[in-house]
Amino acid sequence: MTTAPNSSGPIVHIVGAGLAGLAAAVRLTQQGARVRLYEAAAQAGGRCRSYDEPNLGVRIDNGSHLMVSGNHAAMSYLRATHGPARQPALEKVEYRFWDGATGRRWQVRPNDGKLPWWALVPSRRVPGTKAADYLAGWKLMRADPLAPIGNVLACSGPAWDTFFRPVLLAALNTEPERSAAGLAGAIIRETLAQGGAAYQPLLASGGLSPVFVDPALDWLAANGATVAWRRRLRGLIRADQMVTGLDFGTEIIPIGPDDRVVLAVPAWVAADLLPGLTTPTEHRSILNVHFRLDRPADMPRMTGMINTVGEWAFAYDDHLSVTVSGADRLMESDREETARTIWGEIAALAGLPSDTPMPAWQVVKEKRATFAALPEQAKRRPNATAAGKNLALAGDWTATGLPSTIEGAIRSGFTAADAILTAR
Repeated sequence: MTTAPNSSGPIVHIVGAGLAGLAAAVRLTQQGARVRLYEAAAQAGGRCRSYDEPNLGVRIDNGSHLMVSGNHAAMSYLRATHGPARQPALEKVEYRFWDGATGRRWQVRPNDGKLPWWALVPSRRVPGTKAADYLAGWKLMRADPLAPIGNVLACSGPAWDTFFRPVLLAALNTEPERSAAGLAGAIIRETLAQGGAAYQPLLASGGLSPVFVDPALDWLAANGATVAWRRRLRGLIRADQMVTGLDFGTEIIPIGPDDRVVLAVPAWVAADLLPGLTTPTEHRSILNVHFRLDRPADMPRMTGMINTVGEWAFAYDDHLSVTVSGADRLMESDREETARTIWGEIAALAGLPSDTPMPAWQVVKEKRATFAALPEQAKRRPNATAAGKNLALAGDWTATGLPSTIEGAIRSGFTAADAILTAR
């Protein structure tokens, strides 16, 4: 239910229209607040958006993002922005894996209930693993949150190499052995520990923008919120720990005594705008390779790739995308060489002849895709209310308890909005 905004009441100014900013805007608008969004780019979504790729001649996502059915904040956001008349365009996919060294294929098939009896059935778990191997998740939930995972688990063996490590690397975007056990434990606590129905993987097969961005913008506009594009914030004008103005270079927006501000920008931008703010300082990259390729009829929508450079392959109707997490080692690599290496893996995965020429391709490198999920970086994540009396922070780098994920970004927006509403 949405409360009609007061046309003459105080304004909440939200800087940044990524998922965190959009989520804050939705939550605040639902509660009747007057909302104005400011976005530095010409489009919303941040790292979670779609765009027309001229080299391929198709519309692609700037990165392959996955959520699961137990991501409650994300599902709440989608229900609000899509409305009761239409369901969010998410497609259920399966946990399928392929070993590029041996050609072996398998599928992990959890049961829906909380009692994980699927681990007792050899055909449902990773080949060569035992039921006891899956107690690793329980250990992570009970571990010291700031302990490196390598201090909690052996980080070896078939279950680690072919299930836990690839899944945790994708979620944490940091080498799992060094990552904070608490971030991995939070993922497991909210998904795996809740039963298979809570970690059914969901894919925006029609594109990220049509699912996460465009409906939100339409809904916000219909409910009185406004968006100003190409507004890059140059500075915050402050007095007595209060924001009194937003400096956009050519324009200064005054902030009234009853107005509020949500800063939903990347960590390094927030640190520049707010000297003295403690934020994560180390980041990890993601590399995506996109190929213009009609989806082979028998190719799954999503496949985990083992013993390959590529890690997850996403097959769409008119193109195929491969994601490499924690990809710092590839940031300076030759783009075409990287594309050819991964194309050879994809041809083998799809069962194409080895001499199949590489189709049109594009490599997208994001050097600061997420904060590094290391214990020392986790300690640097600020709370939503850490920056001032009338200012709240949002972003997947804030203290959400989760790594940099869609769920974490949306949850941070909700948390910032709730802080604003409580203060008012």
